[in-house]
Amino acid sequence: MKVGFYQFRPFFGKPEQNCKKILSALKDVEADLIVLPELALSGYYFKDKTESLKYAEDLENSTIIDSIISFAEYKNMHIVLGFAEKQGEQCFNSSALIGPNGIEHVYRKVHLFNEEKFCFDPGNKPFVVNDINGVKIGMMICFDWVFPEVTRILALQGAQIICQPSNLVLTFCQQTMLARCIENKVFAITANRYGVDKRPQGSLKFTGKSQIVAPGGKLLHRAVSQRDALFVTEIDPDDANNKMITQHNDILADRRPEFYTLLNNK
Repeated sequence: MKVGFYQFRPFFGKPEQNCKKILSALKDVEADLIVLPELALSGYYFKDKTESLKYAEDLENSTIIDSIISFAEYKNMHIVLGFAEKQGEQCFNSSALIGPNGIEHVYRKVHLFNEEKFCFDPGNKPFVVNDINGVKIGMMICFDWVFPEVTRILALQGAQIICQPSNLVLTFCQQTMLARCIENKVFAITANRYGVDKRPQGSLKFTGKSQIVAPGGKLLHRAVSQRDALFVTEIDPDDANNKMITQHNDILADRRPEFYTLLNNK
């Protein structure tokens, strides 16, 4: 399976321009799955919920989303797209799994980071795994990396590849995702952005360094920090089915949930 990411700098408040940049960058790509950054269409640093709603996409009426669906159909590929999702007066920081047959699933970010709490509604959908051509795909978004429960619940549902659209500003995530791939023996594709969002309320610099990690924590590729980066590699998703970390230890089967009850009560 050919998988990859496209790291770029979305321009704030210019969804049409950002969409054109994405489609232009991917026009000659041959891949089964491409992951794009968080909020790839709108840019990131909203000042409030009114502004996030202004640049959000309604999945029932979005020519931009429709153009990405058409592109995925034309290329016969799957794309994981981070975007601001409008549903009535609610606005979610979402990612969509888009394939040749349209939108297959939408995940809404459960763990909102810092000032995102003033701009988005908390995600209201459970973590689920989707099947694309026999491969199990899970989605998480950016700050979800802080919570090991996210990767674990996806792994318990059989995820072989975890797709992580991101707008990372902290410096810990990339290395932490290596640990998540050791703990769960999964592939992880982190598609980050770079550059700076300069806004009236301040500015944020994003770290880039998008990456693909293999089961067991092996770093297959990490992009540079402040530059566009398009990377595709071939993997065998079945490598994620082997959960043995030693000859006698299966990382999922050896769990002792009866000793983890505090996790269910707090």
